[in-house]
Formats: sequence, C-alpha cells, structure tokens
Amino acid sequence: MNHVTDLPLWVAWLVAAFLFIGAGLTLTGSFGLYRLSSFYDRIHAPTLGTSWGTAAIVLASIIYFSALQSRPVFHEILIGIFVTITTPVTFMLLGRAALYRDRSENNPEVPAMDLPKDILDKLKLADKTESVYLESGERE
Repeated sequence: MNHVTDLPLWVAWLVAAFLFIGAGLTLTGSFGLYRLSSFYDRIHAPTLGTSWGTAAIVLASIIYFSALQSRPVFHEILIGIFVTITTPVTFMLLGRAALYRDRSENNPEVPAMDLPKDILDKLKLADKTESVYLESGERE
C-alpha cells in the first residue's frame, strides 16, 4: 500500500516545495562551511542551514503527516524547537572557546579584548590602591 497516492496533489506539491527549500538552505550552509576560510567565518554558515533548513523540513513533515492522518500533527514542532535552540547556543560556545584559545595564544588575527573605559578605570584604581597597601606593608 502506497500512502503517497492517497495525498491530494496540492499537498504533494507543498511538501515537495518545503523539502526543496529546506534542502537548499541546508546545502547553502554546507557550502559556506566548506568555502569560508577562517573558523569565525565558518561558524555562521551552518547556523542558517540548520535553523531555517530544519524549519522548512519540519513544516513539510507536519503538512505531510497531517494530510495523511486527516488530523493535525504537531509533535514535529518539538524537533524544530530543540534544533533551533541548541544550534545557536552550541555555536556561541564553540566561538567563545575558540576566541579564548586564540587570545591566550596571542594570535595576531584575533582582536585583543577591549574593556569599556569605566571598567579599565576601576581596574587602574584597584591596582593603585593595591600598590599603596603593599608599599606601606599593611596588606600582603
């Protein structure tokens, strides 16, 4: 028994369109991952593919199974929510870890950490008070 023959033509076209959109976005993210040169450039391309590509594929799945079962099917939304939430968080953590590693290795391609002026002033003030305490022998 073939369930595809039971689908109306407009549902099949709609599902096919969302599948092609999702596959195209995922392919675009894959090409970006392959073609871009640095890690920091590469980290942005897969986010597009996994976020919007997954959303289009999940939408195609919702439409297909809702039409096939003659009732709304929404449990695929959980898959989309989990992928949409976890992917950016994962890439942020990877980016921060790579930035920390590159700064600790004094990589010249990575900009130095610029602190806001008010924090720098507080740090300078703390250093001055610490040196005054150390000179007078009150605190070590």
